[in-house]
Amino acid sequence: MSRNDAGEPGEGRSGRHVRPLLPLALATFAVGTDAFVLAGLLPAIAGDLGVSIPAAGQLVTVFALTLAVAAPVLSWLLSPLDRRKALQLALIAFVVGNVLTAVSPTYLLALLARIVTALGAATITATASSAAVAITPPERRGRAMALVIGGLTLSTALGMPLGNLLGSVDWRLTLWAVAALGVVAAIGVSVALPSLMLPATGLSARLAPLRRPEVLTILAATLLVMAGHYTVYTYIGAMTADITAGAFSRALTMILFAWGVGVLAGNFFAGHLVDKRPMLGVATAALAAGTVLLAISPLAVEHLVVAAVWAVVWGASDGMASVVQQHRLVTLAPASAPVLLGLNSSAIYIGVAVSGGFGGLAQDWLSVTLLGLPAAALALVATAVTVAEGRAGRAATAPQVPEREYAR
Repeated sequence: MSRNDAGEPGEGRSGRHVRPLLPLALATFAVGTDAFVLAGLLPAIAGDLGVSIPAAGQLVTVFALTLAVAAPVLSWLLSPLDRRKALQLALIAFVVGNVLTAVSPTYLLALLARIVTALGAATITATASSAAVAITPPERRGRAMALVIGGLTLSTALGMPLGNLLGSVDWRLTLWAVAALGVVAAIGVSVALPSLMLPATGLSARLAPLRRPEVLTILAATLLVMAGHYTVYTYIGAMTADITAGAFSRALTMILFAWGVGVLAGNFFAGHLVDKRPMLGVATAALAAGTVLLAISPLAVEHLVVAAVWAVVWGASDGMASVVQQHRLVTLAPASAPVLLGLNSSAIYIGVAVSGGFGGLAQDWLSVTLLGLPAAALALVATAVTVAEGRAGRAATAPQVPEREYAR
């Protein structure tokens, strides 16, 4: 019997752990692309469906809000199911929703189709993450989650630009392409992912972690930091307009690509760190770094090269925060992973939804190039909440000094 057969670490064993994760990463890549790509196609969608651009924008809004509300509910309802079956059902709904959107002749049908799509997407990310945890040894779970979440991240770096490129020909082609990704992911899940049943627990046991302050703190910090990062990301085109206008035609695409590469690198770096270092320390460092990078954004967006370099580092801080926050939730309550990861998805998408309105309101008082300052304030609150949680946890676990010691 070889070392790998014996279950000891080795290249072959690593490969066996990675292969089932690839279709999970592809599924999250499809969801990430679908969630944001339509934002760049709104003029074409509005013209085709005969509505205003703000009305077309509601296709993006209804998708995000449906996903945020449905993620924890569906995660709970589907938690008794085999993870493979739950993913298959979610991917079917996701593919059907995208196909319906692609063939919708009217705005109302397109809106309803986006709701169907979001119901599938709401389940995919949380179920893929919980499946990754279930099939991976504890010492590799950080890296496994980084790979699965990396699919979501890669969608911002590659999926959105490619989707917009297809959409420049016909916006419906983008939806067909995303649907095709969903089909390939469903086939991959059916072939590569083993049958996975999570431990059977009742509803009260699954919801018990929500009574723990640290769980609520993690979710609140995730919402705040995502709102901060996406306040800048949503308006990055306007923030960099002065330096991209006189540059080459794809200057903004370069900055967005640099950010996506940074997020992807941050995902995998955090995955390695949380397998070897205290998670609270990694989380605090990622959140604090994001705060600083958002705060210096007014200086960074004054020069194109500086902005591109800054975008890579800023993206890395965002990518690190995403992985470590999910890993902390799973570590706190593995049996409740589907519900907690569903709530985490809600926190992320609510943060994204809040960011657009928050950034718009902030521009009533600040120049668009200064948006990083209120965004940094949100990230700072997330950091402070996390530090306070860590101190409270240490105080709760510290050995109690007998009263007689105080009398001495």
